[in-house]
Amino acid sequence: MEIRYLRSFLAIAEELHFGRAAQRLHVAQPSVSQQLQRLERDVGVELVQRSSHEVRLTPAGAAFRDEARKLLEQLDRAIAAARAVASGRAGTLNIGFNFPAGQDVLPAALAALNSEHPRVQTQLWERRTGPQLDGVLSGELDVAFVYGRPVSPHLSSTELMTVPIVAVVGERHPWAGRESMPMRMLDRQPCLLFRREQSPAMYDAIMGAADRADIKLTVTAEVDDPVATGVLVAARQVIGFSSASRAARAPAQGLVAVQLTAPAPTLGVHVVWRSADRTPLVEAMLGALKTAGPFTFTWPRTPSQR
Repeated sequence: MEIRYLRSFLAIAEELHFGRAAQRLHVAQPSVSQQLQRLERDVGVELVQRSSHEVRLTPAGAAFRDEARKLLEQLDRAIAAARAVASGRAGTLNIGFNFPAGQDVLPAALAALNSEHPRVQTQLWERRTGPQLDGVLSGELDVAFVYGRPVSPHLSSTELMTVPIVAVVGERHPWAGRESMPMRMLDRQPCLLFRREQSPAMYDAIMGAADRADIKLTVTAEVDDPVATGVLVAARQVIGFSSASRAARAPAQGLVAVQLTAPAPTLGVHVVWRSADRTPLVEAMLGALKTAGPFTFTWPRTPSQR
């Protein structure tokens, strides 16, 4: 059964006139009659009765009209949905993000995306940079918000903002009363770090700043989970590292952020996507970022500054 047979039948059923039905469909009247005959042959019953004076539906035709209308409406919705996805106006966008992006980029960017493409749905996962890049390369993620420019030739990226890296200590640590410390003061201090593959750009920024300060970090343990790092830092006399976004906005949990200077390690936050797979949905996200940007990190004001 062809869809055009159904459309011809509905035009006849609504106009109850073969000539007007043909005009509505922009076809010749004999074509409408032929398509009705073929439809009735496929269905196996008479749907329309025609005489020299009138055209009317049979009881079977009236029942078929109602169901055919629903079928064509559903088909039209399916076509519209497919075209919307193909153009980036609908579908599901899988997004990986890190803490700074979740705080300072995504709220405004997703608001812009929703305003421009209200039928686009989003799935969000907070992960470190390494797992995010793996997710983009495997196709699990469409875009990712990560630290640093990816080195893979299969990935493209745009830098969105720069975030400082800070030291994080417990409230009983000797540094807890300090607003800032030069990098050289980390010499011989016990530190918690993470495996480089978890966040290469952040790891390299910390180690690069230590090299420029002519010191070597004393890493007592590698802890990949940021929450676990905070728990251990609060419980022990060790120094952890965090983006300023996480340190400034995360719940206190007995932790104190200390800015690092001379030199101050920083991180670029990038949006990343597959170079060969810049789909309409990815284009929609990149467009929303342009609309919502530029993005900057600013330290929250203290009570005395408000």
